[in-house]
Amino acid sequence: MNEMQSAALPQAKPEEIITLLFVDDEANILSALKRLFRPFGYRIFTAEGGAAGLEIMARETVDLVISDMRMPEMNGAEFLEKVRDGWPDTVRILLTGYAEIGATIDAINKGRIYRYISKPWEDNDITLTVRQALETKLLEREKTRLEALTLKQNEELKNLNATLEDRVKARTEEVRQTMGFLEVSHEKLKKSFITSIRVFSNLIEMREGRMAGHSRRVADLARTLAQRLGMKDAEVQDVFLAALLHDVGKIGLPDRLMEKSFSSLTSEERTEVVKHPAKGEAALMALEQLHGAAKFIRGHHERFDGLGYPDKLAGLAIPLGARILAVANDYDAVQLGTIVNKRLNQNEALAYIQEGRGNRYDPTVVDAFLGKMAKPVAESAETRPEIMLSSGQLQAGMKLSRDMMGNNGNLLLSKDYVLDAQLIGQIKNFERLENQLFTIWIYAKKGD
Repeated sequence: MNEMQSAALPQAKPEEIITLLFVDDEANILSALKRLFRPFGYRIFTAEGGAAGLEIMARETVDLVISDMRMPEMNGAEFLEKVRDGWPDTVRILLTGYAEIGATIDAINKGRIYRYISKPWEDNDITLTVRQALETKLLEREKTRLEALTLKQNEELKNLNATLEDRVKARTEEVRQTMGFLEVSHEKLKKSFITSIRVFSNLIEMREGRMAGHSRRVADLARTLAQRLGMKDAEVQDVFLAALLHDVGKIGLPDRLMEKSFSSLTSEERTEVVKHPAKGEAALMALEQLHGAAKFIRGHHERFDGLGYPDKLAGLAIPLGARILAVANDYDAVQLGTIVNKRLNQNEALAYIQEGRGNRYDPTVVDAFLGKMAKPVAESAETRPEIMLSSGQLQAGMKLSRDMMGNNGNLLLSKDYVLDAQLIGQIKNFERLENQLFTIWIYAKKGD
């Protein structure tokens, strides 16, 4: 007769309940074992012979078996040998009498039992033996689990290491490409920004025909002087932008003032005109990229001797960019007749700047300017050759080597602009519309 009792281990999860199987042909022995182990919370099965015990083993997961040695049909040694063959992880314990030493040895050899216990047993001895056997089994099970986990992790680590270098290379290349795309995008944005400023500068000059090209010429000269005087690239850029936009504060002036030279203005008119540097600064302060340029615009009519406007700054208190802009602006303006009542030629304009050295202008800036005019900076060995073409010779992909200007001096396309088929068509249409032919300078290809 088979009997079963199930109970949970103290503080144990259901999946951690230990299952015991007692096999003996004497019912009183099975009852005694059940009573002894019931308080420990084990799940207990009993069988009255080896065949019945094997049936239970086949359908249940059994952690430990205690089998009597002397049983009919199949003794304990034979039964435990079959358990070993079918369920090698199950702990096997043999109950044996003193007179069965030979059979016990056979069970040890064939069944590879964990331990044998002599009958009659001591309750403390048998419970302690079972506890120790189960602890050993659980330790071995955990060891096996950890070894399998370690093996799996080692394989994963091995695979990771094998692919890590390739993954790092791939990621590095991805980052490099991303940085390249960002640099290209930044450069395009920068060029578009500069072009927008130059177009806006042309719009400012359209109010007075004689001013066409003035801001562009001032910007080119101011940039060259800033470079000669060792300004940083970012500062050179600010000087260039300030030169393009230095007259932005004049937008609100009436036409009658725009048409007069500064020397011919009345006192009241001068009071109105001298506000334009401060107005120009205020107009640009909303754009963070133009803060540096705005500061130079405010100071470009200050004088080195402190008699300028709007703040009457003197000497090195005037920002260097503003001191540079003052020289570049006045050199072009006196040739246009916007400062004195007549237009000066180039030599007269040079003399005008030289006469202002130390009073109107910073001597260091004037010296750099005169040196530039006497001996232009030699072209870099890396300067690309260029060729002049007509619109009919243009091809998509060509890049402008100079600004493309209209006959009135207005900027049409900026230097370094890359032409495409649509833009070439627009150039040709504009030539027909305005009845004029453009001079277009393109970077020459190697071998041209």
